[in-house]
Amino acid sequence: MILETPRLVLRPFTPADAEDLYDYARDPRVGPIAGWSPHRSVEESREIIRTVFAAPHVFAVELRETGRVVGSVGLVGRHPMGDHPNCPDDEAGYSLRPDLWGKGLMPEAMKAVLDYSFTQIAIKRVWCGHVAGNWRSARVIQKCGFHYCTSRTERHGEQDKLIYYYVLTGEDWRERISGAF
Repeated sequence: MILETPRLVLRPFTPADAEDLYDYARDPRVGPIAGWSPHRSVEESREIIRTVFAAPHVFAVELRETGRVVGSVGLVGRHPMGDHPNCPDDEAGYSLRPDLWGKGLMPEAMKAVLDYSFTQIAIKRVWCGHVAGNWRSARVIQKCGFHYCTSRTERHGEQDKLIYYYVLTGEDWRERISGAF
């Protein structure tokens, strides 16, 4: 599946994306706020592509202007409220090169993934969360129309951190794109 936006192409990762992934995933500003350690090598990035990013509904964020992979976005295959087998919910996750933060690229990518989630794969609710203090991520979540739901302390990487969770229902999404609010 390939999703397109005015500035981005969202597509499955390939092994050829390992160098682009490593280029931003090694930056200590990226992974730790999302709960993962900075990548230590191109080979580690290649392994992440082969394992983590090979999951369904996970996309490489390719910048149309350059053809380079500058981030990741997609559904992470879990429910933040615990184990709910066969639940029509999923959690969204994303990352982006720091030199592109604040340019509206991640809300653009997330909106494409949300549209795909609600119209193509019949997700009922999409959850999204951020670590306390990661207000850039909170802003992306708010721009996409999510509503605050709950917060709790969780193991995040090597530490316990407060995580804020938000939810967006398919009904809210349809109202939002129809211009009802």
